[in-house]
Amino acid sequence: MTLDDLWYKKYPLSILLLPLTWIFCLIVHIRRLAYKHNVFTRKNIPVPIIVIGNITVGGTGKTPLVSWLANFLTQQGFTPGIISRGYKGNAKKWPQIVKPNSDPYLVGDEPVLLARQTGCPVVVSPNRFQAASI
Repeated sequence: MTLDDLWYKKYPLSILLLPLTWIFCLIVHIRRLAYKHNVFTRKNIPVPIIVIGNITVGGTGKTPLVSWLANFLTQQGFTPGIISRGYKGNAKKWPQIVKPNSDPYLVGDEPVLLARQTGCPVVVSPNRFQAASI
């Protein structure tokens, strides 16, 4: 039995994970209230943003969707850029501009793949606002 099995299939052990769902929902609710009441501040980026993400275990097709969308938008005359957290990237300094020949060890393999497939500017940083500010 793998973590994917526990996540997607019904096992008696999966029921033990249900309280984690409630805790997660509570945290999300508190976080939304904190933004609503200006406990947390928002940072604005002066361009439209499309966020592609989800909460799940395993691959769900986010990278192919980003690649398709970036290419589609380019064909429509837009100039999209791509921001990623650089999952598994080991750079010592962030943000990093990703080129098609960047080292996947430093910036993550998916951002390099997206730079190669789209030709769009790609920037990675654990802090997405910093990445968007480049």
